[in-house]
Amino acid sequence: MARYIGPVCKLCRREGTKLYLKGERCFSEKCSISRRPYPPGQHGQGRIKLSEYGLRLREKQKMRRVYGLLERQFRRYYATATTMSGRTGEEMLSLLESRLDNVVHRMGFAATRAQARQLVRHDHVEVNGKGVNIPSYRVRPGDVISICEASRKIAYVQGALAAAENRQRASWVEVNKDAFTGTFKGLPVRDELNEPMIREQYVVEYYSR
Repeated sequence: MARYIGPVCKLCRREGTKLYLKGERCFSEKCSISRRPYPPGQHGQGRIKLSEYGLRLREKQKMRRVYGLLERQFRRYYATATTMSGRTGEEMLSLLESRLDNVVHRMGFAATRAQARQLVRHDHVEVNGKGVNIPSYRVRPGDVISICEASRKIAYVQGALAAAENRQRASWVEVNKDAFTGTFKGLPVRDELNEPMIREQYVVEYYSR
């Protein structure tokens, strides 16, 4: 699967908000948004007036970059959400939040979603006692996620768990940090998905235009 390997701080600056793509750096004074709060490039400091289309495009790009997906995969999530019974935007968020790499990140086993993806791809994660190395694997309510016993001494896993203790954890996951396990209790509560702020209706309007 292809993935973005360029500088991620530029992505935050382009969207004009913190996307939390660099873990602890995003919470420090080294954060690029704090130091240079304008888009990258030669004309980044000029006046920018977005059209209606541009506003929806930027919202789509922001949401896609938060979850670390390329366009084709992201569009498939939208297509799947349109076939579901609920509101398309909220259904799309539920699908994205139930990805295995995202759940590993939400539980605090990885500082970023990119780091969580690497954990999954390198066979460090188990679901209900069985190894799963597919980042897009859809986690179901009640599934137990755990870090393989041989992988629990990895420095960045322990560091991510320690850092997660200082921040509020999502209510739809339950974590036993001593056992390196967590339970996906259910689909996320929409009101809690506001860091960074996501306006999923703009994404729906962009794709349905």
